[in-house]
Amino acid sequence: MRKLHFFLILALISTSVCAQKRLRDYGITIGIAPVGKNNSITDVEGVKVGHTTLIVGDSIRTGVTAIIPHAGNIFKEKVPAAIYIGNGFGKLAGYSQVKELGNIETPVILTNTLSVPVASDALITYTLGLPGNEQVGSVNSVVGETNDGYLNDIRGRHVKTQHVLDAIRNASNGPVAEGNVGAGTGTVCFGKKGGIGTSSRVLPKSLGGYTIGVLVQTNFGGVLEIAGVPVAQELDMLPFKNPAKKPDGSCMMVVITDAPLDARNLERVAKRAMMGLAKTGGIAANGSGDYVIAMSVAKNNLVTESTMYKSEVLSNDAVTPIFLATIEATEEAIINSLFAAQTMTAKGGKKIEALPIPKVIEIMKKYNRVK
Repeated sequence: MRKLHFFLILALISTSVCAQKRLRDYGITIGIAPVGKNNSITDVEGVKVGHTTLIVGDSIRTGVTAIIPHAGNIFKEKVPAAIYIGNGFGKLAGYSQVKELGNIETPVILTNTLSVPVASDALITYTLGLPGNEQVGSVNSVVGETNDGYLNDIRGRHVKTQHVLDAIRNASNGPVAEGNVGAGTGTVCFGKKGGIGTSSRVLPKSLGGYTIGVLVQTNFGGVLEIAGVPVAQELDMLPFKNPAKKPDGSCMMVVITDAPLDARNLERVAKRAMMGLAKTGGIAANGSGDYVIAMSVAKNNLVTESTMYKSEVLSNDAVTPIFLATIEATEEAIINSLFAAQTMTAKGGKKIEALPIPKVIEIMKKYNRVK
């Protein structure tokens, strides 16, 4: 009965987060490109996202977020990819093979810093268990992280293999839960409660009609701006005033597009996500692990076991609109993570307040940024 009660609590938490208003619900927009149906990374066809959220007692505040790039066997149909390191104070697993070969062969898992090994092991278990992979003897699992140790008992290493497998199994398309869910459960951003956030952009047909989706795990600092408005200064949220407001931390950014791009241009796209982070006031501090994982799920360019690999990719000149879309979607995903997050308490009287949305809206009105 206690176990059932616990999972009911988790379900209620997830439902509450999903119902949380997002930036655009208040009449605030970022950028000029149109958003997708759900304004989410799952607007890219075939992409799914799943969470496992762990909130137990007064000390466990963590979880897992799984990003599934397409519905097939990813090991057999690898995804062209690149990883860009904005600031490397982090523990991202799987980087070197992605850099060398230019593709990803597993789902991407996000979790907390000390759970990277178990998440990597779980991805190996998942991949080896897929039909058709009976002879696979090498798996490059890709796992990103941020450190949620301020609110979470990170040394307890509470994320287990089953939690990762559950996040993969529960992944779905459509709206994505944001804020205090999955890998964002215990994170802190700009001294306020951070979490998971997502956004998308859809280019007009004249520019290819491609969809670009971004998902972020926000746990970093700086001087918050929203759509160019100096919110941190208006709210006296400047860093260095207390431990929760120090600019160190991390941000994991995952960019997926259906545009046909190779690893070289995907790395260029990934660099633009850092520009989106900068537009929110993030500064990539010394102790911040800021990583961008960029993937193309264009169906004709998936890497199979065929001896010859033929792909058709966009020219350099045609990638510029995707750069713009990536910057805009990353900026908005980060702000959505703050708008969706809720105040969280933890052991020892620790408490991280949610962004004071009513005050923020008044500030945005002051700067004529609310339509």
